[in-house]
Amino acid sequence: MMKQITLLGATGSIGLQTLDVIRLHPEEFSLHSMAFGRNIEKALPLIKEFEPRLIVVQDEETKKSLAGHVNGTPILTGSGGMIEASVADEVDVVVNAVMGSIGLPATLKAIQAKKLIAIANKETLVTAGHLVMAEAHKHNVELLPVDSEHSAIYQSLNGERKEDIHKLIITASGGSFRDNTREELAGVTVKDALNHPNWSMGAKITIDSASMMNKGLEVIEAHWLFDVPYDQIHVILHRESVIHSMVEYVDGSVMAQLGTPDMKVPIQYALTYPERLNLPITKQLNLEEIATLNFEKMDFERFPCLRMAYEAGRAGGSMTTVLNAANEEAVQLFLEGKISFLDIEKKIEQSLEMHDRIHNPDLSTILSIDEETRKRVRFHLN
Repeated sequence: MMKQITLLGATGSIGLQTLDVIRLHPEEFSLHSMAFGRNIEKALPLIKEFEPRLIVVQDEETKKSLAGHVNGTPILTGSGGMIEASVADEVDVVVNAVMGSIGLPATLKAIQAKKLIAIANKETLVTAGHLVMAEAHKHNVELLPVDSEHSAIYQSLNGERKEDIHKLIITASGGSFRDNTREELAGVTVKDALNHPNWSMGAKITIDSASMMNKGLEVIEAHWLFDVPYDQIHVILHRESVIHSMVEYVDGSVMAQLGTPDMKVPIQYALTYPERLNLPITKQLNLEEIATLNFEKMDFERFPCLRMAYEAGRAGGSMTTVLNAANEEAVQLFLEGKISFLDIEKKIEQSLEMHDRIHNPDLSTILSIDEETRKRVRFHLN
């Protein structure tokens, strides 16, 4: 049976690669709805090609600009529009590839509507993992990870018992500045930061990779997805990005998922699970050609964002909401050229220090803390 897909974040890196997968398998998938921000120029050819039944944009201004280019297709706006697209009766799978915590309400409503969730949005689980997983358990909904690391763990757990897990091992490429000292980071530019050695990703996630916050967010996400304590989640530096992550079991066995660095592999796995389809556009892994795989211990002093993520995760409650919101705003300030690269971690640390933790925040409290943190980072912190 053909799967009807709602794609949140259609013009971003993961969104475009999701469309690549849909394009490859027209007999398996159909795009029911697509949501994007304001990039009409990038969205229009996609709308014409995939002919979604519903379109969601960021605001009324974008809606007005787009309306003249589409023939009668309904256009909705904002979080409410994403919710409507995600809960439509015909939809089978919701791919949350939107950047930032804005995808949280739509994800919660989609879970309540018993949609399969393919989650490529770390911020949803980082910001409100306790709410998302509680709803997923309540409604017996599967969250299929699209991140390469979490997909690797998911695949390595197939057929195994949770109680036999000894630890999860998440691999990190090290990002654009993995060979730089702390001193050398002082004057790096946005262009330098966006030059990732292994992966082709969007700007925000590439900066997160350089600061290692991306890996910190993945640790928090793994904690919620797999219900594993933080002390049993380890991060190691693996330059080649061939082993995407591993699971070590109590008997000493280690299961790993390997492959070339291509996000279309975990995207397609999430869309086809529990089956697999051919993916002809992906380069096959050639271990003879690679020859050597390298691993190094992570240095929390060199990468303080990773340390802060572990600390916020262990503290729990609203601390991870603050961590995520402060990071998003600080990264945007860096991309705008308003702060230095090292100022990103300073903004995050200041925000965490100033926050009084709320143990079990509800959705309205989380959204309020998120907004308050963003304003503080953008306008008040020095």
